Amino acid sequence: MSSGSGADSAPAPTAHDSPPAPRRSSMFSSLKVRNYRLFFLGQVVSNTGTWMQRIAQDWLVLSLTGSSTAVGITTALQFLPMLLFGLYGGVLVDRLRKRPALLVTQSAMGLTALGLAVLTLSGHVQVWHVYVAAFAVGLATVVDNPARQSFVSELVGPDQLQNAVSLNSANFQSARLVGPAVAGLMITGVGTGWAFLANGLSFVAPLTGLLLMRTRELHAVERAPRGKGQLREGLRYVAGRPELIWTIVLAGFVSTFGFNFPVYLSAFANDVFKSGAGSYSLFNTLMAVGSLAGALLAARRGTARMRVLIAGAVAFGTMEIVAALAPSLWLFALLMAPIGMFGMTVNVTANSSIQMTTDPAMRGRVMALYMMVFMGGAPLGAPIAGWITDAYGVRAGLAAGGVVSAVAAVSIALVLARVGNLRLTVCWRRGHPQVRFVPREREQLATVA
Repeated sequence: MSSGSGADSAPAPTAHDSPPAPRRSSMFSSLKVRNYRLFFLGQVVSNTGTWMQRIAQDWLVLSLTGSSTAVGITTALQFLPMLLFGLYGGVLVDRLRKRPALLVTQSAMGLTALGLAVLTLSGHVQVWHVYVAAFAVGLATVVDNPARQSFVSELVGPDQLQNAVSLNSANFQSARLVGPAVAGLMITGVGTGWAFLANGLSFVAPLTGLLLMRTRELHAVERAPRGKGQLREGLRYVAGRPELIWTIVLAGFVSTFGFNFPVYLSAFANDVFKSGAGSYSLFNTLMAVGSLAGALLAARRGTARMRVLIAGAVAFGTMEIVAALAPSLWLFALLMAPIGMFGMTVNVTANSSIQMTTDPAMRGRVMALYMMVFMGGAPLGAPIAGWITDAYGVRAGLAAGGVVSAVAAVSIALVLARVGNLRLTVCWRRGHPQVRFVPREREQLATVA
């Protein structure tokens, strides 16, 4: 995949054009950039608060209603705005300066968390309050997500982009290690309201980081002028790039059907193992350990390849099926680590390959489309997962998500092989199996004059 602007269209990926050898650099090289370091540190604090709120929000809804479907509805409402308005958010991001836009969106999410904290601590919270707060956060996310994703290139430039994108994921997963653990202690000790309060206050860190940045050190990126047809222009751009289309499609299947962990993990803790909020926090923490490992491995990887994405999705779906059949709490908990690692492989590989392949002037719209599919699939998948869990049991729901993820990955691999005139080969290299797509051999027909 090219790292430049690219042409209006690109051929289907083939093995004829061998990618350059992966360039390995320092795992934390992008942190040498002052502006990115401020951004990174602010996000560590804010992401920790966000994970605390996610755990507390799911547990509060389950406590108020006793329904996994209600948890699914909450998740759906939080991601529904991305599904409905995500593309328009991308158009705005391509027009706006990223730093001021992030100051507005981060402030809005912080105020929403503080409002929910007041309602919960005062004892007046009802489930519809949580629904409204989740939807409000989703509205802010419509602009915040593509702005944050595309702002990274302005912070570090193209040379450090792959490393910075991977470290962003590692950042999020590091916070995921701390947030659920602290949330579990707060829920059992003082109640969910304090977790909401902590999240609201955590937004002071990214806001401070944004205000302290040196704007003269940002890498200038051409902003799209206001005009008609920019949304259609973005869709046409993606439609002409097969490497973008299939990456987004696969990420969409995995996120919609495989990433419904708020529904699955709360139900496993509450209904299957009957172990309470502590186990729910443990499941999320162990999954974060695996996710962090996957993100750090991606930070050292020189390129983002389609075969890595497909292999990660197949492994992710397979591990979900195995976890659905786990007979004991501890075996299920241990399986959370590889699920997290392979899930993060899908996430980071898709994210970085899209950013590195997209024209900077189109990046907001393309990232908005990707985030709309990746995050906006939750409004479709979460209620379905909740219904399957309530009707047939959480084991059936988790297994179904794994099957869909794995089948989607294999199907897309076969489509790419057919389009690119490739064939699948399996061989052993240095004692390990290696799966590759290679060009089909074409018979040369000799002609006699």
